[in-house]
Amino acid sequence: MLTFTKFKPPDIDYVVNSTLPLTAEERTRSRYKFTLDNNQDVFLRLPRGTVLHDGDILIDENQDISVKIIAKPEPVLTAIAQTPLLLLKAAYHLGNRHVPVEITPNYLRLSPDAVLQKMLENLGLEIQAEVLPFQPELGAYGNHHSHQ
Repeated sequence: MLTFTKFKPPDIDYVVNSTLPLTAEERTRSRYKFTLDNNQDVFLRLPRGTVLHDGDILIDENQDISVKIIAKPEPVLTAIAQTPLLLLKAAYHLGNRHVPVEITPNYLRLSPDAVLQKMLENLGLEIQAEVLPFQPELGAYGNHHSHQ
């Protein structure tokens, strides 16, 4: 079993041995066991509070195996507003509920939730159920790295 204890942001020059598709929730786990495409078991032992991003590279203890993280498509709700102000209001109401939300200038995306979907529809947003990679905003105080 491989144990990964480090990760680094994507680097074009890095050789990647395989990929590991993870959901948004799985990318927040610092201690976790996964199985790669080749049925090899992998154990994550990352610093607490680590959040992995699409494209991050995991490096094993011996630094000879690397795995690229891929944001795995998962069921999501995409909320589209007619105006920027309406999108801001929706983001405010979702933020008050402390749910993970992907925020862009054009849409908000969240995990499926009937109550939140109804709230957003009542605010006047159009909701689409989709299966896409979900990349929620990180908490303002979390240990994270930026890909800006």
